[in-house]
Amino acid sequence: MSETVETPLVPVEREVIDPDTYFDHNQPPKNLQWAHDKVKEFIAQQDSNRPIALVTSGGTTVPLENNTVRFVDNFSAGTRGSASAEQLLALGYVVIFLYRENSLQPFNRHYSHSAQGMLGYLTPDGKGGVKVKDEYASKVLVDLELCEKYKAQLLQVTFTTLSDYLFLLREISLILAPLGTRSMFYLAAAVSDFFIPSHNMVEHKIQSGTGDLTLRMNQVPKFLRPLVKNWAPACFVVSFKLETDPNLLAPKAKYALEKYGHQIVVANLLNTRKWQVWLITKHHDPFLLQIPLKELENGHDIEQDLVAELARRHKQYISGASETQ
Repeated sequence: MSETVETPLVPVEREVIDPDTYFDHNQPPKNLQWAHDKVKEFIAQQDSNRPIALVTSGGTTVPLENNTVRFVDNFSAGTRGSASAEQLLALGYVVIFLYRENSLQPFNRHYSHSAQGMLGYLTPDGKGGVKVKDEYASKVLVDLELCEKYKAQLLQVTFTTLSDYLFLLREISLILAPLGTRSMFYLAAAVSDFFIPSHNMVEHKIQSGTGDLTLRMNQVPKFLRPLVKNWAPACFVVSFKLETDPNLLAPKAKYALEKYGHQIVVANLLNTRKWQVWLITKHHDPFLLQIPLKELENGHDIEQDLVAELARRHKQYISGASETQ
């Protein structure tokens, strides 16, 4: 009979984490200063008339130890974020792509996570070198040319943990804030709902062989509200809501809009997210956007339609703000 071990990871009483003090008690990522400098430099190099989008993508890890060996993760590979970044670039946006390290990237997403891997696209050329297989050559050429075309309008910044993501999100938001309505926040990253505060984690690897492990986790503070109210109050903010229960989808999206005060929630169900989404706003009925399954099978991503609609609404948002000034 195994013994259940209560780990000293959290106090017994519920601890409410304040988003205003979160950053005082958690360690920033090592690339925070690099990201600050690169984002400022990147923005300065862009045409001031271009709209700019911060796209977040991929999932966040939640460490279980300060010297992390184990962590809690989610399934997000960054498919929606990377595809959407491509479409935003095609529509004339400058894009800052804040993504989970090793998740999918724009123009590289068809190769890095394929079943055959990148080597599956290559073959020896018979002369001591390699070449792209004939059946993939045209597709690889298109992606390579697009990558070259847009490389000056795309900046990629990586995160791994929840804390990395939150620090980088705040830093980039504060830099984008002066751009006002010109900036779109496309928050497609799958952010963890629960975490263990660093001051409640054990320092070293949790030891096995002593019985079961019981974890008590805190709810992640809701950072969308300070983003909307304080970090970047004039920017156009799009959040995402994924559910498995269709009865919860619209009510939870509406609740988020009322609570946080941003512009749009893109609501989707786990099993239909690749071809069907709803755009939820405060004052209008849900807007259903879907593509036929045949189009999906033929390589048409719903993100093409989704991003086009969001860009149209962003343009209206910019115009509306200009008219009231």
